[in-house]
Amino acid sequence: MSNDIRIKKGLDIKLKGEAEKTLEKAVLSNFYTLRPEDFHGVIPKLISKVGAKVKAGEPVFFDKSNENIKFVSPVSGEILDIARGEKRKILSIKLQADKEQAYQDYGVFNVDAAKPNQVKAHLLASGCWPFVKQRPYDVIANPDKSPKAIFISGYASAPLAADLDFTLKGKEAELQAAVIALGKLTEGKVHVSVGANSNSPLAGLSGINLHKVSGPHPSGNVGTLINKIDPVNKGEVVWTIAAQDLVIIGELLLTGKFNAERIVALAGSSIQKPRYFTTKIGSEVATMIYDKGIAQKARVRVISGNVLSGKHIKPDGYLDYYSNVITVIPEGDDYELFGWNKPVFNKVSTTRAFTFSWLKPNKEYDLNTNTNGEHRAFVVTGGYEEVFPLDIYPMQILKACMYKDLDEMESLGMYEVAPEDFALTEFVCVSKQPHQEIIRKGLDVMLKEIG
Repeated sequence: MSNDIRIKKGLDIKLKGEAEKTLEKAVLSNFYTLRPEDFHGVIPKLISKVGAKVKAGEPVFFDKSNENIKFVSPVSGEILDIARGEKRKILSIKLQADKEQAYQDYGVFNVDAAKPNQVKAHLLASGCWPFVKQRPYDVIANPDKSPKAIFISGYASAPLAADLDFTLKGKEAELQAAVIALGKLTEGKVHVSVGANSNSPLAGLSGINLHKVSGPHPSGNVGTLINKIDPVNKGEVVWTIAAQDLVIIGELLLTGKFNAERIVALAGSSIQKPRYFTTKIGSEVATMIYDKGIAQKARVRVISGNVLSGKHIKPDGYLDYYSNVITVIPEGDDYELFGWNKPVFNKVSTTRAFTFSWLKPNKEYDLNTNTNGEHRAFVVTGGYEEVFPLDIYPMQILKACMYKDLDEMESLGMYEVAPEDFALTEFVCVSKQPHQEIIRKGLDVMLKEIG
């Protein structure tokens, strides 16, 4: 039995370049990179040094604040370089992969017979714990705290996002094992959302509370699911896990091997033939975007993630730890003369002043990265509330974060939000304010002051 969740507020941004549902193996990457910046708030402490040989799944570093949280190598090979920044901060760990992969063997795990503390210890030791995140603060979950519920979104509504029905196909056994294991770590329920009209492998799992969601983006965000089912209050904790990360967890439990394989959507209007590739976490994006052809554009931007909340990376950069899509769109370094006061037919807007995207709601757009304006003070238009489905006041919580009023941030619902929940309000913001950055800094202040 499922519960229906219908989202009315939001905005679907239809872009050209959606990935075709065809799967290829990416060119094998010679080099892989682990970047501690992918794990927000983690201070890395190295286990292995330059020149060390590691197996796939073998720990490379751990969190200085909690030594039990380990981060493992996605491949077997040699640690080539450890890049450092100011004050010898670790920026990245580069590995050269072996031609023949060797895996650290953690042993087959009997999920059904295991106790909660055994499940937790196994996930921590095997490097799977970084896949488990928590609200509040949107950081890697504290293993010393028990969540009141666990949330998994099996529906991706962001522009050009990877279709989870396609990427999870045939992985029912791994998904079921992961769900059973995670269910032992909470006294509450494991909430899973799927699209209302989808054919998701998640829908047939046992031990879950299934929700069918519909409506515009951000209906697929896990933050929207939390807000509509079981909001986070002061003193409470919930955990979230991305659907594809369940596959890695499940395979480790069933086989004893940490398989960092990931199905990634290569999408965007600057890609000649958008489709899906099988690769690994931390691989070189050049193995996908160059061999398969970037359309002839003057300049492009490569994004690890979706266009609203992904990370800008260099064309010779690396897939980050949590992304399952690489988006390539034109760089917006050109400007229109008097573009602010003439009718516009090739851009998306929530207003009907000068912009006529509302006349063709199903039209796909070839948008670039131009913000079409510059940073200025907040202008109160009511536009944020039109695309923000959470039961929270977006303008007020943004301002509370900017002047660091902890009491107001608490009362406005800061415990349940993450930066990605404000990606759409940032997109429609006429003031060009960096909403996601503001929320991230606000969460960091709360984490430091309240914990």
